[in-house]
Amino acid sequence: MRDPATPRKVVSRTTAAGALPAMAAGILERVRERAPRVHCVTNAVAQTFSANMLLALGAVPSMTIAPDEVGEFTARADALLINLGTFDAERRAAAEIAIKKATEAGRPWVLDPVFVERSHPRTAFAKVLADLHPQALRLNRAEFAALTGAAWSEGGLRAYALETDAVVGLTGETDLVTDGKRLARIANGHPLMSKVTAMGCAGSAVVAACLAVEPDAWHATVAALMLFGVAGEMAGARATGPGSFAVAMIDAIYALDGNVLMRGARVAC
Repeated sequence: MRDPATPRKVVSRTTAAGALPAMAAGILERVRERAPRVHCVTNAVAQTFSANMLLALGAVPSMTIAPDEVGEFTARADALLINLGTFDAERRAAAEIAIKKATEAGRPWVLDPVFVERSHPRTAFAKVLADLHPQALRLNRAEFAALTGAAWSEGGLRAYALETDAVVGLTGETDLVTDGKRLARIANGHPLMSKVTAMGCAGSAVVAACLAVEPDAWHATVAALMLFGVAGEMAGARATGPGSFAVAMIDAIYALDGNVLMRGARVAC
């Protein structure tokens, strides 16, 4: 059972699909205005790309995993990302310290259980972290199956969100975001997004940035994946391959504004 002292998502009544793009545009504007600090305990491969993506979005990244300072960095951040892509002892220790500090300080945090389907120790650790009440989990279908022991289904996704008391963002050709009651389908994105390493990791960092300015974790996660997908389409329109796409994606996040987001969003409930 959840600790009552743990900060949770605030449930809003605004769930109509037509209202979601404007909601996302408002969250993007608040990120730009407030420049939230996002601390990332993340994949070594993803650090630079995620940091640049956060800077382009308007947030302020930090990446230290040193156990003697990660707690202080987390306490001074507005949100935390825990990404399991690099599963070394130092990052596991840093993750536990950072989560404890984020919980004590009332900071929202995101769990990205990268590659948990690849090894039993990684799966077990991710399950322990999921029980520590992240505000959001961002994962793909294989990772979902590893954590739950079953292939994904809409009902299973809703049930897992209720079980973990977290918003679950399942990414793929169509992203699904649910808190167990509300569910959004986001059809934005570009095929080249799967050809650039750390793209998903950076997407999770964007979720954390949106959580830093939006207390409704469902709204924050929908907004993050929506703006990330629209930016992916913008980048794909000018890229010639994966290399140019990675650069174009950072530029697209930087150039994205509310009007472009509202025109480009393809979301349904």
